[in-house]
Amino acid sequence: MTPPCTVWCKEWESWPKEQRLARSAQPPQERQPKRPASALAVLLVDGWQVRHRGEGWGRRRTVKPRVEWHEMKTGVFYLQEQAAQTEGGRGLIEDKVVVSVVGEPMELGQRLHWEALRGGLGRARQQLFLGDGAAWIWNLKQDRWNQAVGLLDFFHASQHLWSVGRTVAGEEESRLVPWVEARLHQLRHGQEKQVLSEIAGLKKKRGEAGELPAREQNYFANHASRMNYRAMARRGWPIGSGAVESACKQKQCRFKRPGQFWTPKGLQHLLAIDEARRNHHWDQLWTSN
Repeated sequence: MTPPCTVWCKEWESWPKEQRLARSAQPPQERQPKRPASALAVLLVDGWQVRHRGEGWGRRRTVKPRVEWHEMKTGVFYLQEQAAQTEGGRGLIEDKVVVSVVGEPMELGQRLHWEALRGGLGRARQQLFLGDGAAWIWNLKQDRWNQAVGLLDFFHASQHLWSVGRTVAGEEESRLVPWVEARLHQLRHGQEKQVLSEIAGLKKKRGEAGELPAREQNYFANHASRMNYRAMARRGWPIGSGAVESACKQKQCRFKRPGQFWTPKGLQHLLAIDEARRNHHWDQLWTSN
């Protein structure tokens, strides 16, 4: 007896890659089309590393790697009205889309966009895109959601500000902490131009001592237009990418446990089941041919 299979699973995991990409290029029907328009759609993207079995897996003697690391790119979509809080004040999202791809950024973009349209992206009056400083994230944003407002995750910006602080004030806590906290306050409360100007004006050093400050100066210069945190917060928009960070951690709890080394096919199939549950494809998953 042939085990139950799904149209969805066949389309996404059993078809050749070109057919899957063509499938995602066709606009889907919205899952709940009668809902009113939404004020804001939020898209978040991040990446993390997953272990694969390399070409030398299971061989006693081999020059080929037994284990390979590959980046799993993960995207999240939700509508602003789906964000809520627990009684204790912890943020939660009542309904969201989570998509993961071990592959090229554009494949993630196609699949996340398709699921987002199905979840109501087309009804949103405005779109917000959040991510860290990785170049592929912002290239994807420009390619797929160029009309969205782009915002650098505040936590990642603060991490880089701490790095700048160590080059200016040193590691001594009594000097480092006040320097960084003062500029974090400025960055968060509408004075980002002053902070960016100060960082850009840091005296350049020669040799290895100047490499880190130069990298951080480039980081803040590249993302200068994505740091208007006060304006976003006043609109009631999120300024952090916690939703996708949480999704990545949940994925890692399932796919990055001790002793887990995946084949590409095995990982894809289990991801299909996980996303069917998360993204409301579960009924289709058990529809027999």
